[in-house]
Amino acid sequence: MIGILDLNMGNIRSVFNAVYQNGFDPVVVDSPDCLDDLSHLIVPGVGNFGAAVPELDRRNLRKGVIDFAISKRPILGTCLGMQLLMELGSEGGKSNGLGLIPGRVERLHTHENLRIPHVGWNILNLTRPHPVFTGIKTMCDFYFVHSYEVICSDNVHVIGETDYGHPVAAVIGKENVIGVQFHPEKSQVNGMRVIENFCLWDGRC
Repeated sequence: MIGILDLNMGNIRSVFNAVYQNGFDPVVVDSPDCLDDLSHLIVPGVGNFGAAVPELDRRNLRKGVIDFAISKRPILGTCLGMQLLMELGSEGGKSNGLGLIPGRVERLHTHENLRIPHVGWNILNLTRPHPVFTGIKTMCDFYFVHSYEVICSDNVHVIGETDYGHPVAAVIGKENVIGVQFHPEKSQVNGMRVIENFCLWDGRC
């Protein structure tokens, strides 16, 4: 089963439907007990890092998600979910993320002629191969909506970038954990392929 973490942050139904349409069995996860029987976990999210972290802790999910990663089962974070994989966020004040990938989340730094949030289709430049992007050519378009960006402590964890006045980490990963800043469920054919590949991934790179 493919778990979809529910932090009451945005509509998770579209992610649920995308997993189902790819032929997999999705289940909504809102408590630690729900994690036990899962093969994969998706951490979606639309909203505020500073609001998501207390919800993660209120539902006693922090340790469960970290233990899930330690068990070497695959985790995918999308949009806000990718940001929650990091050690520290600054949106709504400083707060600790899951710490699964070393780095932090900062407000998007961009040229004065570019609007924040970054909304719309943008090109993804894959800087190295990854199983979740099998069959997806570099320089394809994906759909982004975000005002904050991930800064990895080590660029070895950056798998792909998009340009928004400067290179912005769009895909990050470490071992069995991967994050995408874009919304795969809104990114049409390529996004659905990412979800399918993730659901088939065994967590090894």
